[in-house]
Amino acid sequence: MNTVHEAIKQVRELQQKILEKQRFKGYSGRARAISGTLALAAAAVMASRYWPQTNLAHLIGWSIVFTLSVLLNFGAILYWFLADPRAKRDLRRLRPLGDTLPPLCVGGILTFALITNGLYSWLFPLWMCLFGLANLASRHVLPRAISLIGWFYILAGSLLLLSGLTSFSNPWPMGIIFFAGEWMGGIVLHFDENSSLTTFFRGREKFHAETR
Repeated sequence: MNTVHEAIKQVRELQQKILEKQRFKGYSGRARAISGTLALAAAAVMASRYWPQTNLAHLIGWSIVFTLSVLLNFGAILYWFLADPRAKRDLRRLRPLGDTLPPLCVGGILTFALITNGLYSWLFPLWMCLFGLANLASRHVLPRAISLIGWFYILAGSLLLLSGLTSFSNPWPMGIIFFAGEWMGGIVLHFDENSSLTTFFRGREKFHAETR
């Protein structure tokens, strides 16, 4: 019986190691949380009387949030790629980024089409749904909870779209949904990163102990 239990334990450890190797570690939980905070802060600013209540002004505001979020998140990925010894500066480690590009590219094309046709009220639901798809596209290389966050965005976007109550001049739905979603994603990635580091250092200690 002890031999069977030991074999089962070894199989589970092997499965965990395989999952760890497949897991993409480039995303930063802190960067996602900061991005969510930026969205909520931007909503507060654009809802104030000091911000021009025009579609163009709100579009500029959300463009600034998008640009800062991209710089934060991709800056974190670049730092991980260059500084983390486990990344080994191997370009193949960046392949999971390609999974998120299709929904983001489609989002850019549809955003341009909606703006061109003056359909600003559809932008928030569109962004939420496509960002949810981007999260789902990464579910195989990130913790399982990322799938729940993806469905959260899709559900929120669908409810806004079907309710017909969206207004581009009301930034609160966008700010609140993205604040909640990005903080949840940040927490998931933060705990995954910490658990991975713990596993990594325990593995090193075990290796050194066995080679003494």
